[in-house]
Amino acid sequence: MTQKASSLASGGRSLTSPPLPWTTRLYIALLSVVTDGARRSNGTINRRLLSFFDARSSASAKPRHGVRTADVRVDPSRDLWFRLFVPSSASSGRIPVIVYFHGGGFAYLSPASRAYDAFCRRICRKINALVVSVNYRLAPEHRYPAPYEDAVDVLRFLDDGGLASADPTAAGLADLSRCFLAGDSAGGNMVHHVARRWAADAAGGWKNLRLAGMVLIQPFFGGEERTESENRLVGAPLVSVDRTDWLWRAFLPEGADRDHEAANVFGPRADGELEAALPEAMVVVGGFDPLQDWQRRYYECMTARGKAVRLLEYPDAIHAFYVFPELKLSAAFIDELKAFIK
Repeated sequence: MTQKASSLASGGRSLTSPPLPWTTRLYIALLSVVTDGARRSNGTINRRLLSFFDARSSASAKPRHGVRTADVRVDPSRDLWFRLFVPSSASSGRIPVIVYFHGGGFAYLSPASRAYDAFCRRICRKINALVVSVNYRLAPEHRYPAPYEDAVDVLRFLDDGGLASADPTAAGLADLSRCFLAGDSAGGNMVHHVARRWAADAAGGWKNLRLAGMVLIQPFFGGEERTESENRLVGAPLVSVDRTDWLWRAFLPEGADRDHEAANVFGPRADGELEAALPEAMVVVGGFDPLQDWQRRYYECMTARGKAVRLLEYPDAIHAFYVFPELKLSAAFIDELKAFIK
């Protein structure tokens, strides 16, 4: 099913540039300068420089904006943890669990980054769901498949009852039979690959956790081909061919090209048939995102393989529009997410 959630900002007009407040434009420009400056020509990242500009929020046992948070350790040896978001309104009964994977090209940010802390807090409050925001290992220090492995291990932690010892109150609320994987950009890529790993073992390898759905928000896919939208949207906010090429080189195995299945999931090196247990998916696409052709291709290939997928398009949206609460489209998307989960 395809839906165009158009034009809260434009009234349906054809635009030559995305409709953004000047403060948002300024923030995006600064973010682009910092991340570009942190990329070294030898393929490493200047983490110290990034740390000066990656504003972070601490977990808070006292509710803020109707949500309390806690950081739960899974494996300290590799700094694997997640930030748990619990809505204050959920005093009894079981509620869905959303396991969230943040964006950042596999190389940047964390659940503690202020933008993701605020975004997951909004999701938790608006949807009345537990949110588990995963801190996975980052490239280039940790390449493929490290983030996927970390994500699966968090699912195993939940399936094995780890939440009961970490936060008994939250464990009493968590309905693990209604678990959704959600993520944006690189996190959206992770949703697909992690769901496949879950589905490959769904017949008997999981005791409690059942995936009810996948939400891929402007997922980071790619390939050796240059698509029409990548060529047309040169200069779009945040995403460019130069940046994505560097990020794929930092993440994929040494010597791999962008047709590796991690990037080009239905490309020439795709690995066999999709697992029957893959749940229903929602794919979110923005009209000012250079990655949109890859995202639509994912939707088309999933549909062609008989999977239930909903395509949600925002013609006026830039990449990462959802983390900017000042944008009307961000609130509209959370409403759509709530409807999908409910």
